[in-house]
Amino acid sequence: MADSPAPDDQPGPDGTDEDGLLPAELRAWMRLLAAAGAIEQRLRSQVKDALGVSHDEFLVLCLLADQPGAALRMTQIAELLGRPKTRLTYQIACLNHADLVTRRSVCGDKRGIEVALTDKGRGLLREVSPALAETVSQAVLEMVDHQECDTLRGLLPETPETAG
Repeated sequence: MADSPAPDDQPGPDGTDEDGLLPAELRAWMRLLAAAGAIEQRLRSQVKDALGVSHDEFLVLCLLADQPGAALRMTQIAELLGRPKTRLTYQIACLNHADLVTRRSVCGDKRGIEVALTDKGRGLLREVSPALAETVSQAVLEMVDHQECDTLRGLLPETPETAG
């Protein structure tokens, strides 16, 4: 049996799989998810200390802060963050209790709820955002080398501009 060739779907003798079972785009996506997860881990405790909210609640605040009108319907927030509406209801209630967001019914829609940042929420984000941005920048610098940048470019389809 020692002379049997290795199955096609097994890594080569050096533990790598040059041809790869996954296309470059999926490999790049997995690396992107790993990098995002590592950054999220770094931010969790800093967000909790600086804002007194969970990471998921922080994402809601950031989403609201990045909106031109500074208000979104709950269904939009759930869709944009990919979160279940029931979980989001709890998070919004926590943020509302901390006076970081307001909730109000949408005119003409009994079930529609619109969420907006309060002045306190806006001020707190303005105050802590530079330090949080620095944390993200440092994490990216430590994790991403030139090879990983090339790998992440693999997520994009090849165009005349990216072909080299």
